[in-house]
Amino acid sequence: MQQPLEPMEIPPGCPAHGNVQMYGPSFGADPDSHYAQLRHFGPSAPVDIAPDVQAELVTSYDAALYVLQNPASFVRDSRRWNALNEGRVPAGSPALPMLGYRPNALFSDGAAHARLRGAVTDSLATVNEHQLIRQTQQSANYLISQFSTDIRGQAELMAEYAQPLPLLVFSELFGCPPEIGDRVIAGISGIFEGTPGADEVLGGALTELIALKRRRPKDDLTTRLMEHPAQLSDEEVLHQLVTLLSGGTAPLAAAIGTSSALYLGEDWQVGLPVEDAVSQTLWNYAPIANYAAHYPTHDVELGDRVVRANDPILISFAAANTDPKLTEHREQLSAKAHLAFGAGPHACPAKDPAFMITVTAVETLLNQLLDVEMRVPFKALTWAPSPWSRTLVTLPIRFTPRTAPQASTPAGANTGQTPQQQAAVSSPTAGPSRTITGAAPQPKGGLFSRFLAWTRGE
Repeated sequence: MQQPLEPMEIPPGCPAHGNVQMYGPSFGADPDSHYAQLRHFGPSAPVDIAPDVQAELVTSYDAALYVLQNPASFVRDSRRWNALNEGRVPAGSPALPMLGYRPNALFSDGAAHARLRGAVTDSLATVNEHQLIRQTQQSANYLISQFSTDIRGQAELMAEYAQPLPLLVFSELFGCPPEIGDRVIAGISGIFEGTPGADEVLGGALTELIALKRRRPKDDLTTRLMEHPAQLSDEEVLHQLVTLLSGGTAPLAAAIGTSSALYLGEDWQVGLPVEDAVSQTLWNYAPIANYAAHYPTHDVELGDRVVRANDPILISFAAANTDPKLTEHREQLSAKAHLAFGAGPHACPAKDPAFMITVTAVETLLNQLLDVEMRVPFKALTWAPSPWSRTLVTLPIRFTPRTAPQASTPAGANTGQTPQQQAAVSSPTAGPSRTITGAAPQPKGGLFSRFLAWTRGE
């Protein structure tokens, strides 16, 4: 089998023999050069999305819309995948967790998709906007309180803020009690990190959560899904919750991190609102970079290329948003014309809440740490070498440390502790302890338990 070509080996304007690798350090360091080379093939190009896993990648904005908005010819059910059915996808491939079939709205079509998606969109529509902002601010304030009293005046914003914040927000939206919330966060985090057994941890926690809501329904997203007229089974509810977690938390973390970095970066124009940084992130650094596998129901032509029925076609949201043919008149387009949230029947059902959470997270950081700045230039930041997402590996910041009495606590909370004891909490994620000498013992439990204890002033 011929080895895939690196992008710079492809003669400009000339079809190449072999696929372009869309993974590894080379891709992660400079995906834009890869997209530029792929455009020499036309509106789509052959790629390896993982070792020995081939797909057709759409890089054109117009072609992406054509695929996304044409569900009769391009379906989402990955059980049609030729290479998988023929045994040509390596066992244990990192592409399988991303592309393998799951009984959720993302991998469904037609009436099945309409039923599952309707339950999700209707349930999300009941989330109160002001309550969501308050939940995001409270989660943000808690996380900031964990590192803001560090005498070094330094923090790593991805691990200590951007990544855990969506996990706290979703655990609250789901109505998780402390111990279940801890396991939900551990499970979904482990899946993204490739931790063995993480699937089982997440599945067990959500199964327990659903059983709890059957016994004691409350005003939360899990209960609304269960009580929806679509009458989802417990298994269906579980898979929709997993979809919300996987499709919401990691992209949100990426958006929060990149938007913060852009706003704090050396090229940012002072005075522009945070919303502009978030919009620029969605246009130029799409958090979900290459995904949305479609399977043509018949052989199709994309430019000069023919894609066989049931061979996967992936959408490069990142390349489509930066399509040179689009940038010529992008200023005339709506600020929301980007494809970061997809388009067509499978467009993200939570795009408005996602935008709101990201803006609130960045604004809260800026309001709490008035002199926060990055410790390295924006152009020196490192990106994860993943084909699926565009996310920063680290985001090192510095700021003036808070004195202990200024540390965030819930309004009106009477902790019964000295200011030094209130500040004696460790980082919610892996990393060095920030405990102050002589302080009270650390709160027990996982991230969500510690957060809830903090909100209660414990």
